[in-house]
Amino acid sequence: MNKKRPHILIFNPDQMRADSLHHLGNEASVTPNLDQLAKEGVSFSHAFCQNPVCTPSRCSFMSGWYPHVRGHRTMTHMMRKDEPVLLKELKDAGYYVWMNQRNDLLPAQKESPFEAYSSEAFTPDNASLKRPGKKNSRGKPGTDTYYSFYGGKLENAEAGKHPDMDSAWVEGAIDMIHRRPEDQPLCIFLPLQYPHPPYQVEEPYFSMIDRGALKTRIKAPENWEKKPSILKGIHKLQAMQNWSEPRWDELRATYLGMCTRVDRQFGEVINALKQEGIYDDTAIFVFSDHGDFTGDYGLVEKTQNTFEDCLTHVPFLIKPPKEVAVMPGIKDALVELIDFYATAVDFCGLKETHTHFGKTLRGVISGEKATHRDAVFCEGGRLQQERHCTETDDAEGLNEKGEYYPRQKMQSSHGPEHTKATMCRTQEFKYVRRLYEKDELYDLKNDPEERFNCIDDPALVHVVADFKERTLTWYQETCDVVPFEPDDRFTDEALLNMIKLTTSEQTFNMIASTLANGTSLKDILKMRGA
Repeated sequence: MNKKRPHILIFNPDQMRADSLHHLGNEASVTPNLDQLAKEGVSFSHAFCQNPVCTPSRCSFMSGWYPHVRGHRTMTHMMRKDEPVLLKELKDAGYYVWMNQRNDLLPAQKESPFEAYSSEAFTPDNASLKRPGKKNSRGKPGTDTYYSFYGGKLENAEAGKHPDMDSAWVEGAIDMIHRRPEDQPLCIFLPLQYPHPPYQVEEPYFSMIDRGALKTRIKAPENWEKKPSILKGIHKLQAMQNWSEPRWDELRATYLGMCTRVDRQFGEVINALKQEGIYDDTAIFVFSDHGDFTGDYGLVEKTQNTFEDCLTHVPFLIKPPKEVAVMPGIKDALVELIDFYATAVDFCGLKETHTHFGKTLRGVISGEKATHRDAVFCEGGRLQQERHCTETDDAEGLNEKGEYYPRQKMQSSHGPEHTKATMCRTQEFKYVRRLYEKDELYDLKNDPEERFNCIDDPALVHVVADFKERTLTWYQETCDVVPFEPDDRFTDEALLNMIKLTTSEQTFNMIASTLANGTSLKDILKMRGA
């Protein structure tokens, strides 16, 4: 066992936007613990996920693969047994891997999905959980709150110990830190539910956000011209067009209150590491799987094949272990979540198990490099004929009472709404290639809100051509992977049997004798030019 291997904390809130962090410029945000981590480690101000919904993004950042490599483009197709997952690699390398059972990553095909990937999969006692005294208060069907996900201030009954699963999972992780094995490095994978909708949170978090300090909300386009049709469809079905700005502010402030709750729970975990004297020896990674509309464009929740920054731009903070050089602060280099995989493998000294596309962030963290990537990519959607990728039955069979009905209805469409698209983003422009609809191009310096699709601007023809070339090159470089291990027919035993059938007895005996002395058959064949 390599005793110098660092402990690992992977703190993974769900659906948290990058601009929910105070240190990244949101004056209304209250995130002191994450802000402090940015002073001791590095916060990447331009980090992007590789898919704008949960499962595909998690499959990507845990493998170093883009979603298209093995078709991880839906919420219902998780990592399969033969696919690489960082958690399993850490366990196989001697780590004690603790995770909760917040599972949008591992398949539950028959047996428990957690055994191969973790040493311990934590599930709290249901009796310890409080039952909400006030649930998400939806309006009546047909009203403008029915699909809003807005609940506001959440009150809890007194029974039980924890307000919800997140608080129970956090306490479970803290308990693991205190009772960690002495002879193994520890990995804690702590994915949370917050700040995923519904937008509701208890005190004191609900009242901690200054509504007057909120950033300006991005308004919905007037006619959705040249915009993805799925957005127009969801906007119509969510029916929130007549919400006033004060109503939107309450929803947005509640979301930020949820982020403050996440920040405080992160601080509790950090305190446990410090109490145990292992904070300096721990590599800490904090990032979300994707973002959330939270009122931008007059929408709530997310989509699967649009790439607005509010969905794809995510928090990404790293505090390396003490033996890794760090120049603390905010870095504006373009990075992708798959770079988490490569950086964790680097810090832990793991052997490469497969071709992946992440790039270690060590050089940017140390200050040796100012840039990392010249473009970042995100992708989603399906082919029109891939009905198994809609995640629902046909729209006519959907339950209109479900909060996700607007998005699910658009995903089930036979039209172009839920179909394939790919984003390529630089610091200056964002290009989206759409398979069945008009492509998109946004001038991020002059239109940071991405309201005006300038794909048809004749002055930008050269920009579009460059992005198409970039996208083609990216696809060609990442379209598949060749396994490291060859097929069994190329083992020494299989090759020797083949040689026995095709060579003289004298040659066969000579090769067999050489093998007995420890020389690989592949080396023998290489030396003989075979």
